[in-house]
Amino acid sequence: MSQAVLIAVGIDWDGRRQILAVEMANRESRSAWKDFLVALKARGLRGVELADDHAGLVAAIGEVMPEAAWQRCYVHFLRNALDHLPRKHGDDCLQELRWLYDRRDLAEAKADLAACATWSGRYPRLTTWVEETMEGTLTFFRLPRQHHKHLKSTNMLERLNKEIRRRTYVVRIFPNAESCLRLVRALAVETNENWMEANRYINMDDLREHKKLALRQAA
Repeated sequence: MSQAVLIAVGIDWDGRRQILAVEMANRESRSAWKDFLVALKARGLRGVELADDHAGLVAAIGEVMPEAAWQRCYVHFLRNALDHLPRKHGDDCLQELRWLYDRRDLAEAKADLAACATWSGRYPRLTTWVEETMEGTLTFFRLPRQHHKHLKSTNMLERLNKEIRRRTYVVRIFPNAESCLRLVRALAVETNENWMEANRYINMDDLREHKKLALRQAA
């Protein structure tokens, strides 16, 4: 039968990526993600700032880690935008959407989005959809600008998932869930060791200074 593999990847306060847990589940449901997150908290996970967007995961985060925000991958968002455009369309509006994610802060991005009102006449479906769904892709603006390019998309997770799919495809059908879990965990250990030996993924000093500045501005 088909099974889901739940993987938690985190960035520690040294700025290095780590694989925190790998578990099997019947599907990626709210209850499965909730049990997964509860187990991580029991092991000491805390201080989560940002998490990936998935229907079941977002609901579970709201229950287990209400302090954490969630970020929808902007690359996936732009791909989905194609579903709300006519078959023959110009690339102008999609290019303008891409540019929004390179802005310095949220205010600048929203100002540019408001300036894109010219779409409504040509692409009413896209305009309505963007207004209803884009907010979840802008969460990364609450982080330091130096972190934006790494955390506005799920490229890091996609690369890991792609490698796991490549290595498990050779087996095709596992005799049981335990054998699949052993292989995926072995791949996770290998990846984790490579990450720990590599350069820091992001500089967490940027986040520390960003949080200090936010506290001073709030005082």
